[in-house]
Amino acid sequence: MRKHLNRAAIAALSLTVASEALAVEWNVSLWGKRRAFTEHVEKLAELVNEKTNGEFTLNISYGGLSKNKENLDGISIGAFEMAQFCAGYHRDKNPSITVLELPFLGVTSLEQEIDLSMAVYQHPAVVEDLARWDATLLMPSPLPQYNLVGVGDAPKSLTDFEGLSVRATGGIGKAMETVGAVPTSMSASEVRQAMDSGIVKAVSFAPHAHMSFGTIENATWWTTNLNPGTVNCPVVVNTLALEDLSDEHRKALLGSIDEALDHYVSQYQTKTMEAWGPELDQRGIERVTFSDEEIAAFKEAAAAPAAEAWIAENTERGLPAQELYDLVTGKIANGS
Repeated sequence: MRKHLNRAAIAALSLTVASEALAVEWNVSLWGKRRAFTEHVEKLAELVNEKTNGEFTLNISYGGLSKNKENLDGISIGAFEMAQFCAGYHRDKNPSITVLELPFLGVTSLEQEIDLSMAVYQHPAVVEDLARWDATLLMPSPLPQYNLVGVGDAPKSLTDFEGLSVRATGGIGKAMETVGAVPTSMSASEVRQAMDSGIVKAVSFAPHAHMSFGTIENATWWTTNLNPGTVNCPVVVNTLALEDLSDEHRKALLGSIDEALDHYVSQYQTKTMEAWGPELDQRGIERVTFSDEEIAAFKEAAAAPAAEAWIAENTERGLPAQELYDLVTGKIANGS
């Protein structure tokens, strides 16, 4: 009897050890709080857990692992296995994907933003660019066109932006310069304090971020149709960690991306956008709409010069900049 018990104990111990050996936990560095911008990562974690019966877990941390501007650095040293960041936070570290942040590209939907991003992410030059940080681009965080929330008197025309301090990163910042605004780059979590203290008078965000980071709490106006562009905020994984996954776990992760992005788009188009109008109305925020002629003049002043400067700068870096720009604009022109 004792022999049987010993054998049973040994067998149970072996199963436990084998189970623990199969279990994988990844740490995921995000920031702020759970919101529309992170729903695809939350859904990805849910799907991976389901598909692997709990053997592969994504432990999501909001600000507990790294600052948002340091997430790519954290990936590069293996401090965590997955992270989200925005290209405009450190353009010199990921110049190839900043093509997606050029102003007035003409993207009209979140689905189109996904298709464009994934096409760029798979370009060999982009893969090589991010490989410098041991990072593999997993999926984008598609965002609608940005617009401004501000305090004080509402602008009546684009000339009223002259001298206005605006939180705007990347290509949006460059676009705002063309109408005389003074762009300042700062992380999303710093914006509310900067707005309250008067460091900036207006903030460029997508609707979800205006709500999540409180910029509408004291705002007096919102631009409805400025639409200068958006930012590109990918989710990346540490390449070695991805390679170390078993075939089953890697399949569960990569095979869940499309469903996670579909969930993200659905959540954004319903919950976020349905809440946006009532949030403005509740606070009495004035909607500012510019004429077609002003928007056309804004685009003419900002789009071509920004594209030419981006191509020249990044060709000098050794990137196939014209090829990347043509990839993006060509897909947009073809409606894909």
